[in-house]
Amino acid sequence: MDTSRVFKTAKALARRLRRLHDLRRERGEGHRATRGPRATLTPSQRKEVYNKTGGRCHICGGKIGPRSKWAADHILAYAHGGKHDVSNYLPAHGPCNKYRRAYGAEEFHWILKLGVWFRTQIAREVPLAMELAERFVGHERRRKSAASIL
Repeated sequence: MDTSRVFKTAKALARRLRRLHDLRRERGEGHRATRGPRATLTPSQRKEVYNKTGGRCHICGGKIGPRSKWAADHILAYAHGGKHDVSNYLPAHGPCNKYRRAYGAEEFHWILKLGVWFRTQIAREVPLAMELAERFVGHERRRKSAASIL
């Protein structure tokens, strides 16, 4: 994973992100035919996974209460061939796990870098960032409104 690389153009970054997406889909589709149903961790296995990070979400680093709901997140995504084995899980908040989804390490790293940079541009009220932020706010409103209808 080389996320320190510098792209010459935005189109080059877009091509790389599309390629990472395509690779993720190819791996998932190839694995989908051979994988069985997802298995459930036993309570003792969940405790072992929880203890790996001292009760912290491996994605955001936030504390996970021992009795709170949390996700056992695959290190190598199930969609990419990750196994149902305690060694392939780390604890995560449910929302963090949903945002990470089945992204590979490089793709998720780019998403984080873009998000942090974009957040800074919004805080500085850069006009283009503000325009995109308005579109994002509208997207979130529509998404929340659609979810409340269900």
